[in-house]
Amino acid sequence: MHRLDAVSAAITRHTAPDDLPATLGALRASGHIHRPVKHEVRENLLRRMRAGEDRFPGIVGFDETVLPRVERALLAGHDLVLLGERGQGKTRLIRTIAALLDEWTPVVRDCPVNDHPYEPVCARCRALAAETGDELPVDWWHREDRYGEKLATPDTAVGDLIGDVDPIKLAEGRSLGDPETVHYGLVPRTNRGVFCLNELPDLAARIQVALLNVLEERDIQIRGYALRLPLDVLLVASANPEDYTNRGRIITPLKDRFGAEVRTHYPVGLEEEAALVRQEADPVPGVTVPRHLVEIVSRFTRLVRDSSSVDDRSGVSARFAVAGVETVAASAQRRGALTGEDDPVARVCDLPSIVETLQGKVEFEVGEEGRETEVLAHLLRRATAETFRRTLGGADLTALTEIFAEGGTVESGELVSGAELLRGVGPLPGLADLITRLSPEEDTGETPGFAAAAVEFALEGLYLNRRLSKDSVRDRTVYRT
Repeated sequence: MHRLDAVSAAITRHTAPDDLPATLGALRASGHIHRPVKHEVRENLLRRMRAGEDRFPGIVGFDETVLPRVERALLAGHDLVLLGERGQGKTRLIRTIAALLDEWTPVVRDCPVNDHPYEPVCARCRALAAETGDELPVDWWHREDRYGEKLATPDTAVGDLIGDVDPIKLAEGRSLGDPETVHYGLVPRTNRGVFCLNELPDLAARIQVALLNVLEERDIQIRGYALRLPLDVLLVASANPEDYTNRGRIITPLKDRFGAEVRTHYPVGLEEEAALVRQEADPVPGVTVPRHLVEIVSRFTRLVRDSSSVDDRSGVSARFAVAGVETVAASAQRRGALTGEDDPVARVCDLPSIVETLQGKVEFEVGEEGRETEVLAHLLRRATAETFRRTLGGADLTALTEIFAEGGTVESGELVSGAELLRGVGPLPGLADLITRLSPEEDTGETPGFAAAAVEFALEGLYLNRRLSKDSVRDRTVYRT
């Protein structure tokens, strides 16, 4: 093991409980049973299914589509590849599979490929087992450390994945044919674990060939060494659909060796989209983003995804919506800092800031060049109007419209505090009902900031339904009859 590898292992590996066996003899006496990693995953998955536990924590929108297929693949003991457009949660899903491993598993101490003490496979551990017998030293490996991951890039080499000659060991006087001179790559170093290869088509075809033995014969071969090291690993890969992957493809023999191919997708419904955004977004501290604004951003994302102006092969990922909500929160925090507003609440006036921020995340059709901002702004207005009709379509807004019937105006905008907006509106009968409709489950509805957000949303909805007009100058917006 290289020095850097040893330092990395020391940093990442968890500390095992003191009561676990420390030698091969003690391990046998404890009654421990050795299971291949795929059997381990299968049995733990079945146990969770029978107990009604969440098998894939944090995965939203795949319950009836993707997850059953993944479960069938794992129960069958298959290596699998997840195919889907960008931002569909492929890597997140793969990482949850490692949680199906046992919490602790025994390994031969300091083994570079994590040999099980009952069945050592590398030359070093076989020799050590023959020499020490039941005194073979045992360490314990935590399941979080049994997950390996590599982003496939065009410069990835066979040595990175499988292994290569270690020049340092050669310099120490070992012979070139000695298996001890091998520096193992990422795949064998994740032996007895789960290995993820992201963006598999980006891997050069000649490098993909090196994985053929791993998936079929379950061993590795390194350069000219007379070495066929058996591996016990669950290999999971992710890839974009081939009709969009211009950078490369999965070679046919490799595709044939994966036991299962599972297609992922974007959230099917608006509720799933919004739930995913609420789970993944990390708004700035001290800022509240009301549910109706999260819904607007989620609708906006879906409208962009379905727009004929957008290249449907590129996809519009969940990261688009997550970044949108975080930008809205940042806009509210900026307003709070400039106006002295404590505990700012995001409002409709914060939404336009996401158009230019997110524009670079979208690939438009060639004919839309120059109209990108216009297209996104239109879709954002449409998302706001549809959310208004769903949440406040049946609300009595007479008290609000009467303000304008007498020639009154209400000023809002990115630099208008919530308190200033409410002063411009004055006492408003029916405000409590408005707040309740927008925040039935939130405890922020009683705050002035949320009241201002509700009022401004109602004003914007009336404007989009052509019951009010709006004049915008810089950071100020005036609603009038």
